[in-house]
Amino acid sequence: MVGARIRRAGRMLHRRVRVAGLGLRRVPRGRRAVPTRFARNGAVEIAYDVRGQGPPLVLIQGLGVGRWGWEPVVDRLARRFRVITVDNRGIGASGAPVGSYSTRVMAEDVVAVMDDAGVGSASVVGTSLGGMVAQELALTHPERVDRLVLVATIPGGRLTAPMPLKTAYLLTWAPLMRSEQRLRGFVEHNLGPRTLRRRPRVARRLMARKLAHPQAERAWRAQATAGVLFNPLGRQRRITQPTLILQGTADQVVNPANAEILAGLLPDARLRYFDGAGHLVYWDEPRRFVRVVSHFLADRAVSLSVREQRLRRVS
Repeated sequence: MVGARIRRAGRMLHRRVRVAGLGLRRVPRGRRAVPTRFARNGAVEIAYDVRGQGPPLVLIQGLGVGRWGWEPVVDRLARRFRVITVDNRGIGASGAPVGSYSTRVMAEDVVAVMDDAGVGSASVVGTSLGGMVAQELALTHPERVDRLVLVATIPGGRLTAPMPLKTAYLLTWAPLMRSEQRLRGFVEHNLGPRTLRRRPRVARRLMARKLAHPQAERAWRAQATAGVLFNPLGRQRRITQPTLILQGTADQVVNPANAEILAGLLPDARLRYFDGAGHLVYWDEPRRFVRVVSHFLADRAVSLSVREQRLRRVS
């Protein structure tokens, strides 16, 4: 019996050494490597992956963030949907052509991905710059979009409420900052203050993912140009698909007032605020994000409180 205990203790110690001492990581249960696929829009390859079964759902990320940005929510969404995550041109495994980009061209990239994946139409979730791309997709290819979820994004042009001053300052001086300063600024501006204060591990994880997936500065500028030039001139009034607008009230990247402006433009829009959440609401509150989005896409009545039903302008 003593020998058996010693052998069991030895095996446990061996496993701990393998995981901790040699820098190996235990893979969390339910997390599997998903193969990268490639679609082609002209000469540009667009990387994407597919996971889960069910109604198709396309996820489009924002400026400077690749497919990895959906990490907190993608596996949960894949329990109910066939989830397609895309690396926008200029980041991740996608091509990064020289020159400026446009949200219209990036929307065509998404169409190429859908074609390659054999998806005729899908619900689409777009965040920040990805929300602008999603709007372009709904305007130029309405038959490809079933439902729309716009997260922390803008209406474009003169309709857009001004960017918060802190972020405008950061973007202006970013080229002159050391890389670690820019990274810290990215994390602190994208997460809500409550998350930064109470769950610093989330900030560390976001910082680690950003470090592990660097982006060329010229590609970042090309993506940023697409966002700056986005201006549908109020044509969102033509988007008839049911649309859910999600916005963190503590967003320091996109002025929260833009959510109300978008809700006023879109004919069939619902607006929901995440109190205290920052720009990356799905990192701040991943479980709630998945619950709200899943209910909306499943065509259930989204249970809103009286306070959340009221369209509020948040400065």
